[in-house]
Amino acid sequence: LQQLHDQVEGDQSLRSFQVDVRDTSVLSQIVKGSDCVISCVPSELNPELAELCLDVGVHYCDLGGNDSLVEQQLALHEQAREKSVWIVPNCGLAPGLANVLCLHGIDQLDRAEAAHLRVGDVPLHQDPPFNFRISWSAERILADYTNPARLIEEGQVVKADALSREEEIQFEEPFGTMEAFCTQGGLSTLTDTLAGHVEALDHKTIRWPGHAHQMRFVIGLGLAEDRKIGVQTHLTYRDLLVRRMRKCLGGDYEDVVLLRVLLRGKQDGRPTTLIYEMIERYDTATQQTAMMRCTAIPTVIAALFLAREDAVASGGADVPENVIPRDAFLDAVADRGLNIQKEQHEGFREVTAKRPLDSQRA
Repeated sequence: LQQLHDQVEGDQSLRSFQVDVRDTSVLSQIVKGSDCVISCVPSELNPELAELCLDVGVHYCDLGGNDSLVEQQLALHEQAREKSVWIVPNCGLAPGLANVLCLHGIDQLDRAEAAHLRVGDVPLHQDPPFNFRISWSAERILADYTNPARLIEEGQVVKADALSREEEIQFEEPFGTMEAFCTQGGLSTLTDTLAGHVEALDHKTIRWPGHAHQMRFVIGLGLAEDRKIGVQTHLTYRDLLVRRMRKCLGGDYEDVVLLRVLLRGKQDGRPTTLIYEMIERYDTATQQTAMMRCTAIPTVIAALFLAREDAVASGGADVPENVIPRDAFLDAVADRGLNIQKEQHEGFREVTAKRPLDSQRA
């Protein structure tokens, strides 16, 4: 927080406050009169913060990711609509940008049959023995690795264990063969949106090979359990694991975000595959991580659309892919430097195959 304060100090258009986000009486005075609030706090605080913004009449968006908490926010739809206020969770990378790309691709097809989303943030170079670093919340990572994923198979919504259904997925060098596996939250409401409309839908997280096996071992030992270690401490095994992950896997590092969204269906009666792909690397000039930009840019774009009176009409509670015009959203993402490649092929292709060199920007 101090680093962020130092960055904005001297800019007359920006002010910083240090306040407990749970102190709603103080926070409401700060956000009152704003056009839009962007929440980057731990997800368990988002429902309360969304309600606060609704009470003071300010648009709200966040990074989402926790399905049950997002449901609480979406339940505010009627209240938000009556006040012409937008509550928009899931505005980051996945859920967020990846979901927008998915529906944008489906819009291009006469009939969509399958959608496969693959997204991950990894160290730019392998860093044994873990080949993994924390670019966001250790608690969120464990939640994603221990709660089931929701997906669509044969047209039906089903659940799959986290860290299951591993596959090898190919990217351009120097990445080559990576692994991808099921995790919670990447699809969020997209599963319900597309239920009955596609035969298959899934999201998998991309990592350097071997990570899923390592985490299954750690979790299998019970180190992610919400159970106290002993009677003489309030700490749980999960608390301890979070602390060790922060200490051993936290800190600054150079990273890369890998994203591939593949849609299969029919166009003009012919089998067709659409592929969106992004490889976003650490920016050495600004020292910004790829994850920072890939999370912040879509979220800021969503907030700017909500803040413009003529951009998004009415109000309510919904996710960005259903609120913000998708073409305009992706144009804004490209204008701010996220280079998403798009290509179309006759016939069906696999999401795990390396993308050919011929492409065009989305």
